[in-house]
Amino acid sequence: MMIRQQQHRRQLTLRTCFQKCFTLLCLLCLFASAHASEVNSFEDVERSFAQRNFAQKAAAIEWLISAHHPQTKPILQGLLDRELAYQKGTGTLVLLQGDAILTFNTEGAVPPHSAHKQDYKKVTINNSLRTLIQRRLSTLDISAADPSVRLKAVKALTGKTEPDLIAALQHQLETETDPANHSALETAIAIGEFHQHIQTPVTAENKSQILTLIQVLNDAGHPAAQLSLQQAMPTTDDPDIRQQIRQALSDYEQRQRLYSSIETLYFGLSLGSVLVLAGIGLAITFGVMGVINMAHGELIMLGAYTTYVMQQLMPSQPGTALLLAIPAAFMVSGLVGVAIERSVIRFLYGRPLETLLATFGISLILQQAVRSIFSPLNRSVATPDFMQGMLEITPMLSLTWNRLIIIGFSLLIFTLLLLVLKKTALGLQVRAVSQNRAMARAMGVRSERVDAMTFGLGAGIAGIAGVALSQLTNVGPNMGQSYIIDSFMVVVFGGVGNLWGTLVAGLSLGIFNKVLEPWAGAVLAKILVLIFIILFIQKRPRGLFPQRGRAVES
Repeated sequence: MMIRQQQHRRQLTLRTCFQKCFTLLCLLCLFASAHASEVNSFEDVERSFAQRNFAQKAAAIEWLISAHHPQTKPILQGLLDRELAYQKGTGTLVLLQGDAILTFNTEGAVPPHSAHKQDYKKVTINNSLRTLIQRRLSTLDISAADPSVRLKAVKALTGKTEPDLIAALQHQLETETDPANHSALETAIAIGEFHQHIQTPVTAENKSQILTLIQVLNDAGHPAAQLSLQQAMPTTDDPDIRQQIRQALSDYEQRQRLYSSIETLYFGLSLGSVLVLAGIGLAITFGVMGVINMAHGELIMLGAYTTYVMQQLMPSQPGTALLLAIPAAFMVSGLVGVAIERSVIRFLYGRPLETLLATFGISLILQQAVRSIFSPLNRSVATPDFMQGMLEITPMLSLTWNRLIIIGFSLLIFTLLLLVLKKTALGLQVRAVSQNRAMARAMGVRSERVDAMTFGLGAGIAGIAGVALSQLTNVGPNMGQSYIIDSFMVVVFGGVGNLWGTLVAGLSLGIFNKVLEPWAGAVLAKILVLIFIILFIQKRPRGLFPQRGRAVES
């Protein structure tokens, strides 16, 4: 009996000890949680991350967000990437990126006290903190000082329906002053609210709000809004809501067809502008001298390789290299063109078949020369920053900057060439020789010099076309072969030697090709375009805009 009483007392004593220890542990946790909220400076953040208390680390993260600290984003990203560490003893935060050690300071970078990685210990986080960081990073930029950064962040969050994200967007909407950002915020919030309402049973109270949100999503014209409406259609049984959603989706389909037609027209114009650049140089040489230059594609290739070489000389400045490549490509291809005319073409005037064979041989020589110098492999030319990205017209219609710039560039080159031929002495002599060579020579025009300069001018413009093509495709020894046939089709269809005809023909064939591609395919579309040109030439042998000249009269 005494033994049982003693065992009972020991159990009570142990139970009391456990209760006291548990109570003390709870008090310590409460104290730690209360103390975790006391983060008021970056030094407190460093001390918090050096501790094992995850609640303290969470408080430090919240302080970084609320204080808009300039190092918030790299610190949070460093936590996710397991690169954030602290120095043992001092608690100084650093980023361990490979062999580099980067420190944080509100006034700029400061060298670390120690350059040895063993003096630092990585900051650990759990799954709860990882989720918190990902949430905070997703909403960090919506309150940035730069309106463009805020707009980009809102667009990235559009379509997400988590309640905390929607709450953050609503909070930003209250203080947003930029009209574009305000509209984007309203769209993102409407998508989130619609998703929340459609998941609950439809009542008289929320039905009118759902119908209003459907109209807002319809007016927004955003692909994420269309997706939300499509997902909501099978989840609701209310006939009014279903009818409203069906009408909104029908409106979306109509707008999509319109925007698809605009995109097809845009891609056709971009292809046509490339054909114009490739064809106007050939239009000059073919129209003035009657030379069938099968090496025209290789002159385009030389311009593209000139762009590649310029970027190799200036690897850190691709934009400047591209701009400098324009005159450089004109000079390189132009000088090669003058050399071809002086060494081969001038002995073959009046013999078009022999000219065709000779220039075809020159094209093979140029291709092999490029293979020997640069290797047969394709080369990639970097696209500068100002040609990257999209120009957003509406949320459902965006145009790529590189193609838009190339369209404007081709029109600029066409205008400059037109001014050269209309307003300069060289242009006057070129027009005189093309109309009546014998009379021009009788008036003192040196036709041989005009031939060389004209061939060099056409070759130089082909080099400029190569600069533009380097931004759309890889640079390789065979790239010119893809455009030589198209260039001849543009020249013949527009009218030999007529620049305006070349412009209209190039743009028309580009649009015609892109319109046929969706239902006929790329190869069959080119075949149909070729058949169309053959039939057209049967009716109008001189093209759209016939021009009188030596090539026509002979």
